[in-house]
Amino acid sequence: MFRTALRNVTAHKARLLMTVLAVMLGVAFVSGTLVFTNTISNALQNSSAKGFDQVDVAVTAERGEDKGNTIGKVPELTQALLDETEKVPGAASAIGVVTGFTALADKDGKLVGGGFQTQGGNYWGSDDPRYPLTSGSAPSGTGEVAIDSATAERAGYKVGDTVRMSVDGPVLTPKVAGIFTTDDGNVAAGGSLTLFDTKTAQSLFGKAGTFDEIDVKAKPGVTQTALKAQLDQALPKDDVRTTTGQTLSDDLAEQISSSMSGLKQGLLVFAGIALFVGTFIIANTFTMLVAQRTKELALLRAVGASRRQVTRSVLIEAFVVGAVAGVAGLLAGIGIGAGLRSLMGTLDVTIPAGPLVISPGTIATALGVGVVITMLAAWLPGRRAAKIPPVAAMSSVHAQATVKSLVLRNTIGALFSAAGVAVVLAATSMEGSDGQAPMGMGAVLLIIGVFILTPLLSRPLIAAATPVMRIFGVAGKLARQNSVRNPRRTAATASALMIGLTLITGMTVMAGSLQKAINEMASSAIRADYVVSMANGNTLSPDVDSRLSRTAGVTETSPLRNAPSRINGETEYLTGVNGATIGKLTDLKMDNGTFKVGGTDVVVDSNGAEAHDWRAGSKFTVHYEDGEKQELTVAGVYEGNELIQGIMLDTATLTPHLDDPTDMQVMVKTADGPSEATKESLEKALGTNPGIKVQDKKDISNEIAQMFTLMLNMLYGLLAMAVIVAVLGVINTLAMSVFERSQEIGMLRAIGLDRKGIKRMVRLESLVIALFGGVLGIGLGVFFGWAAGELLAARMSTYELVLPWGRMGVFLLLAAVVGVLAALWPARRAARLNMLTAIKSE
Repeated sequence: MFRTALRNVTAHKARLLMTVLAVMLGVAFVSGTLVFTNTISNALQNSSAKGFDQVDVAVTAERGEDKGNTIGKVPELTQALLDETEKVPGAASAIGVVTGFTALADKDGKLVGGGFQTQGGNYWGSDDPRYPLTSGSAPSGTGEVAIDSATAERAGYKVGDTVRMSVDGPVLTPKVAGIFTTDDGNVAAGGSLTLFDTKTAQSLFGKAGTFDEIDVKAKPGVTQTALKAQLDQALPKDDVRTTTGQTLSDDLAEQISSSMSGLKQGLLVFAGIALFVGTFIIANTFTMLVAQRTKELALLRAVGASRRQVTRSVLIEAFVVGAVAGVAGLLAGIGIGAGLRSLMGTLDVTIPAGPLVISPGTIATALGVGVVITMLAAWLPGRRAAKIPPVAAMSSVHAQATVKSLVLRNTIGALFSAAGVAVVLAATSMEGSDGQAPMGMGAVLLIIGVFILTPLLSRPLIAAATPVMRIFGVAGKLARQNSVRNPRRTAATASALMIGLTLITGMTVMAGSLQKAINEMASSAIRADYVVSMANGNTLSPDVDSRLSRTAGVTETSPLRNAPSRINGETEYLTGVNGATIGKLTDLKMDNGTFKVGGTDVVVDSNGAEAHDWRAGSKFTVHYEDGEKQELTVAGVYEGNELIQGIMLDTATLTPHLDDPTDMQVMVKTADGPSEATKESLEKALGTNPGIKVQDKKDISNEIAQMFTLMLNMLYGLLAMAVIVAVLGVINTLAMSVFERSQEIGMLRAIGLDRKGIKRMVRLESLVIALFGGVLGIGLGVFFGWAAGELLAARMSTYELVLPWGRMGVFLLLAAVVGVLAALWPARRAARLNMLTAIKSE
């Protein structure tokens, strides 16, 4: 039986080619994902580990816990504490570390690096061992900086050049005193690092006389563990925490691995979708192969082969196919991993240099996935073949499904579908994240149910195309009849395309609805003409609000100043605003009371009011971060949203209790309204700062639109693999169907249907099947998009379903194109069949 199975593989290698390709693509996706993520993770870990070469033990401040009505404080790491660390017997040296965000502009005024990777720090003394200088000297005073060599090369800076930068608002224009090399992981990943002398860094980052961390280097012969033990004895235990450099390196490696695992899992989900779609092709292929070899299998049964041996022979064929596909997929995946790394470079995403990582786990996974998926998909056709009695197989009595089996299938499908719809509908009535898991389970049940019911659905849906098919005459009529001749085969072929289009349509519906909801939220809640913020989401200096309020043409400004507090023993964040202007800059719907902010009067969002059982007139006591307390009065309760929420009070009330006031945003209203001239005026008032964004409502909407467009394009690209696999399934089914119907096609040719008519018949059959799958996929996608939106609507009052008719039309057209392209080779093959040879075939 083993030799028979191998012979069958070689005899039907052309028919198994599409199956091999389908499995290979899925395996390539899996192995490519593993190679790519392992390579990036390894490169980042190796690069980051070098950054701890000068750190044997790091001393950091241990933040106190929030207790009762007191906010936990962060102890200061002072110069005196640094001096104590240097006196420890095992310490060779100690360096005070100061860090913070620093936006550096290139010569065109654009931000160098990206967001959070654009960092600043301090250069210790005149010769900092962490940052070896390649040219120039150490920075000194507020007018000098040092920049990393990678940034200098990208931006074209050299020693003596004047650069533009910003820390939290105001623009600085120091000169480049030196250029240094570094193993900092952020720089290796494409960011920038700007260094000031220690005193300047402390002043700019709001840490006068203190450090964020103290890095201690051990004397020769002293281990990191021993030095840590000495520091633990010498330093105050309640205020500081000591960590060895090796532990820091290991923790960072674990963080990198954890962050990469999210990307890996996301990519593997889409690889799994492609493999799931591939199982339809595999099952279809082996079902058709078994059907074509009915008499051969019957003969084997007649000469003594048992049912188990017949099943085993089919599984051996599947094993060979899976092994070949697994090896080919692994090789293709290695190429994909290398290609993705190169692609990151072309997209200006810098990745540290490192070897391509092909782990034993990746090899085992690729081969295992290829073999297991193929054998599982082939098991049911093999088992079905083994159940056919030899005599029945000889006379092909088994060819038609019994009424009993069809009724059973339809009943099971109806139960799954009903259960799926019921669970999804129940999930839409749940709140927040509680409904996510039930909705996912319901979606899976519904997809399974629809797949089982697809043979039943194929007849009425394909029959709906009859008027159109009549236009094509005999070829159209034959194509329609052929597409419903074997409903199970049609169902399996269409379902592969259905799954991809379901996911694509569902995500498109959700993205479009979300974008509109956020746009409406911004336009309805904000009256301000502009919102000013830092490019990376960091805080702004209060000086930004001060400068903008003095700018010509500006009528009102208000900062959004966040600060922690304790209310009723819980931490609550307060938002400080300009009480005199905030009402003119926002348009918030009030649930009760009035919008009045000033003195001890505050307004609270409805969620916060409900949590504390507050209403207009309620009084509560707030404990500020400086330890002072104050009784505040709720003047009104407003409907919050994702942009504006929380407890709002006047900055004049809040700011005296803050050690270092900073703003998240500044809202601005102008006399002339939003325009390019007004925007340019505001940007000039802030010194054309590279780190600050000045956005009107349209800019905010465009930024949101770009984010959703990028997300959708990425998802489309990832799901394209599933669509490609579905195309292979259509090609495979049609090609094998043409082989099965060779005699029939020969007869049609003999009675007058020409080659063009044969081609048209096969193409129309493919088109009908593809559109059938497209209609089901788009229908399910809209339902799932609506259901998921209902969960969001509970938290977003502006959310409403938006059906992207244009895109859905494109998706349906895409399904039609898939059908036409998939039929090219099978149609050509059918038309080229020799008439007499085809008639004589069995």
